[in-house]
Amino acid sequence: MLVNVSYNNKEITRKVDDEVGRPFTLKERWAMGGIGSPKLFITEASIEIRNLLLLDNNLDTCNIEMRPKGLIVRFRSLLETFALVVPYYKLGVYKGDFAVYSIFKDHYFIKVRSDTKAIQKFFRKILDYKADNGPVDILDL
Repeated sequence: MLVNVSYNNKEITRKVDDEVGRPFTLKERWAMGGIGSPKLFITEASIEIRNLLLLDNNLDTCNIEMRPKGLIVRFRSLLETFALVVPYYKLGVYKGDFAVYSIFKDHYFIKVRSDTKAIQKFFRKILDYKADNGPVDILDL
């Protein structure tokens, strides 16, 4: 789900919380070593996201917030903040070229440059959390 989260709208907040869960508590954030990513530079995106990013001339950047049942990928365009809400069961993360990670959900995708160890460590944290807390696979029974 791609939504505009610039303004405090209770309906959109409720939809996002239903999709990916309420934010982690402070104690959980501390235990996990943080739930937010460093600044990520977008190299490529799906057509809907690319059309939003082309509206201004700023650098295309985003950040990722981990939630109990998914991720929120936030980016800005024309003084507005947009969020791509991705539940873990629809999340696909791929390491493509030399330093590029791809985040997929249905027909949306964002490719980000991963040129530092902190970014690579954060994506490892996402994949580990998804594996530990995701739904049980039929092969595990």
